[in-house]
Amino acid sequence: MHIHPLITTTDELAALCERLATQPFITVDTEFMRENSYWPDLCLVQVASTEEAAPIDPKSDDLDLTPLLNLLVNNENVLKVFHAGGQDIEIIFNLTGSTPHPLFDTQIAAMALGLGEQVGYQNLVESLLGKHLDKGARFTDWARRPLDARQIDYAIGDVTHLATLFPKMLDRLRRTGRGEWLDQEMERIADPSNYLNDPAESWKRVKIASKKPDVLGRLKALAAWREIEARSKNLPRGRIMKDETLADIAMHPPANQEALARVRGLSPAWKGNDIGMRLMDALAAAQPLPASEMPARDERGPALGKEGALVADLLKLLLKIRARESNVAARLVARSEELEQLAAGKRNGLAILQGWRFEEFGRDALDLVEGRLAFAVRRGKLVMTRTEESDA
Repeated sequence: MHIHPLITTTDELAALCERLATQPFITVDTEFMRENSYWPDLCLVQVASTEEAAPIDPKSDDLDLTPLLNLLVNNENVLKVFHAGGQDIEIIFNLTGSTPHPLFDTQIAAMALGLGEQVGYQNLVESLLGKHLDKGARFTDWARRPLDARQIDYAIGDVTHLATLFPKMLDRLRRTGRGEWLDQEMERIADPSNYLNDPAESWKRVKIASKKPDVLGRLKALAAWREIEARSKNLPRGRIMKDETLADIAMHPPANQEALARVRGLSPAWKGNDIGMRLMDALAAAQPLPASEMPARDERGPALGKEGALVADLLKLLLKIRARESNVAARLVARSEELEQLAAGKRNGLAILQGWRFEEFGRDALDLVEGRLAFAVRRGKLVMTRTEESDA
């Protein structure tokens, strides 16, 4: 594989993308910084095919990323391969308003192959290629220029090894017949709605003890205000105001701006500065949360009760058994909250009762809950057995 030196001009990038557009797949990774900003600061992009690989400098004054972005989001003939690509895809979405498509994530594929839940890239390379990666440059300052040779070597390895890994994983998926399992998962990752960040929805990420409509209405208004402030200043949300302070103000709103000086987590300057005034304006405009937006009393579904909790535990045991038998990561098949919803009586809208998940696990899970399947111990081993009700 030919490794290009750092690409710093649009002409170089356009020529590279023209060649990559003829390939069946490319591997993609990014290096970015976001500790001190709201928006991820894209510092490096790495791409590779089976023939060539290149690091690309988005901070170069002579480079426009448009050729690469067009390849990623507008070319349906080239598969884009990532490993744990959620944040990489978010960056591309922020730049284009679209997500790479079609795409493939090797971390999710590893779950289908029984290689573990959320397996790291280093472990995957060591497991399938027998190579040890030097991760010494992992926590480097990617925004600093110039980048040194060790940084670039580390970064380019994230796509060169991936270009070797992907065909091996694809072959194993075909041999196990699990390739179709992943189609739905990859489409879910590629859904642009996953990467939208609506300020009006940001309150749902803040933990708060109260479920009163007036409190939640203030929380919604304050969270939206913080999101807009953070965006406009390009600062992390917590740098504007921490979640705990936001929730505290929602539950115990100050009577006036001067009272902000007594709020834990805020500096005394808030009692007279512009940002404090905008916070008070947001509070004044807050309305009680309407009934249509109120969270469910238990977001995981109907109350389980003591018996339901026991059934949920049995379902988790069944999942562990089926995952071991199929050599697939249990987390790919079902989440704990789904099992609890099934145990509580929910049937509609559960992923485990649809598609391949139903065939692999959901049918047995439903039979267990409805009394057609039971656990038994035979010759010292835990097995599943059909009940008389099932036979009838």
